[in-house]
Amino acid sequence: MLIGRTELEPGEHDLVGRFALAPAFGQVDLSNCELEQIHLAGSIQPSGALIVAREPDLVIVQASENAAAFLGVRDAVPGRRLAALPGDLATRIAPHLAEPLDVLPAAVRCRIGDPPAEFDGLLHRPPAGGLVIELERAGPAVDLSRDVGRGLRAILGSGSLQALCDEAARIVRGITGYDRVMIYRFDEAGHGQVIAEERRPEIEAFLGNRYPASDIPQIARRLYERNRVRVLADIGYTPVPLTPVMSPMTGAHLDMSLCFLRSVSPIHVQYLKNMGVAATLVASVMVGGRLWGLISCHHYQPRMVHFEVRAVCELLAEALATRIAALESFAQGQAEIAVRRLEQRMIEAISSKGDWRSALFDSTQAVLRPLGASGAALLFEGDVLTVGDTPGTPQLRAIGAWLDQRPAAPVHATASLGLDAPQFAAVTSIASGIVAAQISNTPGEYLIWFRPERVRTVTWGGDPHKPVVIGDNPRDLSPRRSFAQWHQIVERTCEPWTTADITAARLIGDTVTDVVLQFRAVGTLVAQDQLEQVRAQVEHSDQPVVIGNAQGRIILANAAFKRMLPANFSVPPRIDDLASCCAERAETRRRLADLIANKRAWRGEIALRTENGGTLPLLVRADPVFSTPTRVLGFVLLFTDLTERRAGEAARRSFQERIVAGHRMVAGPIESAPDLLFQTLLSTIVENAQLAALEITDGADLAHMPELLESVRASVARAAEVLEHLIQHSSRSAGKEG
Repeated sequence: MLIGRTELEPGEHDLVGRFALAPAFGQVDLSNCELEQIHLAGSIQPSGALIVAREPDLVIVQASENAAAFLGVRDAVPGRRLAALPGDLATRIAPHLAEPLDVLPAAVRCRIGDPPAEFDGLLHRPPAGGLVIELERAGPAVDLSRDVGRGLRAILGSGSLQALCDEAARIVRGITGYDRVMIYRFDEAGHGQVIAEERRPEIEAFLGNRYPASDIPQIARRLYERNRVRVLADIGYTPVPLTPVMSPMTGAHLDMSLCFLRSVSPIHVQYLKNMGVAATLVASVMVGGRLWGLISCHHYQPRMVHFEVRAVCELLAEALATRIAALESFAQGQAEIAVRRLEQRMIEAISSKGDWRSALFDSTQAVLRPLGASGAALLFEGDVLTVGDTPGTPQLRAIGAWLDQRPAAPVHATASLGLDAPQFAAVTSIASGIVAAQISNTPGEYLIWFRPERVRTVTWGGDPHKPVVIGDNPRDLSPRRSFAQWHQIVERTCEPWTTADITAARLIGDTVTDVVLQFRAVGTLVAQDQLEQVRAQVEHSDQPVVIGNAQGRIILANAAFKRMLPANFSVPPRIDDLASCCAERAETRRRLADLIANKRAWRGEIALRTENGGTLPLLVRADPVFSTPTRVLGFVLLFTDLTERRAGEAARRSFQERIVAGHRMVAGPIESAPDLLFQTLLSTIVENAQLAALEITDGADLAHMPELLESVRASVARAAEVLEHLIQHSSRSAGKEG
């Protein structure tokens, strides 16, 4: 593990229903450490001082015991007004008092003491009220133009996830100076893996090591979503308590969730000692509103990094998250392109050969590449077709029956079929993993992809089955002491299916479902003796469809189509009469008349009028069906609701408007150096976000597009705010030095 057992977020104890029984900070062992009230630590690391001021009179009501000595103040600090402290602290924080300060602390450079010394201060408001001010010795300035500017440009220019993470690790180590910097990614099961690393050459490499999900419990990970950068300067520190212990304003412990000086859980400290680590910095990487991974820094001697370096790390983590979102969406977009090509080939096969299956299972293996599968099988209308390496027909039919018994879902996926269903253990060598998409409402009809067993060695950072050491006393539980690489042979599983694989399977499944529906609709025209059977299949489809004969008269409109019509509308007798249900009647009628008269296929959009006076946007796929090149049997019209896609487009437009309008200089003439630097760096951040937005909106997952765009916008907003604080702080620092 790289991080160790960590702290709980405020309110987590309510979630588990045992808040009243939660042990106090420092009074836990590994049997109950998930309940430790770490945000109520009641003490700080001695690398700074903390004071709490009551508002609005700004009287200091609580302070760390080292406050007077650390700040160079002769008398006790509690009970004094901020303005009474020697120096300009009260003056410096005054411009920030109107800010919320409940999510992102504000930074100030001030002088305190007699004689005065320079300090960096971070201000925030805890949920119960009051103003928390953390103070540390002023640190050296960061060259924003060189270090941050180059870093942002390098992140923007990375074309792959691996290159991006390698570059991010290199940039962060160059700026922070830690002995080791790692990019740590969580998988779907919560396990972590070091996917990029920069380190001193003489220390052991952790690259590729995996760490079990139990090392960072789910309930603890939520803290990283709120407090994005955490620092431990010296593992051997002696905690400095707050005085008084309880807040005079609330009568309870101070909520220290956003305090960078907050004491660290003794369990976490012991874990790091077992690793031989003396100092750490951890920055969260949030992608799509979830904790994607961490930037984890280790040092083998005590190391304090000051505010500007910490702010730069947070800024780079936000830029890294934005670029990851773009790359993941781009990969899904590429899969969608491959799916659309496959769809076109199936449609052409229907016209030329009368059967779409020949395009799906030809020698090009086009159906395998989007998922990286070794084989695929189609179970359709009692037949079984295969390509690549697959189990035999009896086993395939048995797999189809097993899938029928599982809860309904667009896609079923497992990397360990033989473990999930022992009756299929015999086919593990070629079908350890399957992804199955149901292609119709008929039982047993699936498109299934296969991957073979991949016996592999997984390298863990210590034995994952021995996370603790038990002493003579049951309370003497200690985090594991050995972090030597531990190798595990993994059998009866395949290479895990990724989110992109599942998305590609869903897209291909949806396409095949559409083609199946169209093929069966054609069957109503080809074989009248099977009309009732096919009519039922079409009628119960969730996809709206209309079928017309060669003269354009409607012979079938399924229930899904009828449900879209307003209550006062009935299905018209002819295809071109459908225009009466649309907002743009003339253009729609012209297109439908051309379909019937000239036998030309039509792909377009219509606005169907709704009962409340609005419109429903629909994509229309209208095709003539030929029995011979010159004889048409009739027409098939499929309709797709575009509401979700329009919502995605609206989200993209809103994103562009907000991203352009929402970020500007707060004050000052454009020719001032800080403002110019702000605009230069911000333009890089915005460019990164706009590129991410383009790649996200080109992606396959329309349902999550607004969520992803909002995640990118939030990252840009936070990065802009961090950058503004950083430049204002840096310019004030430079002014004093001048």
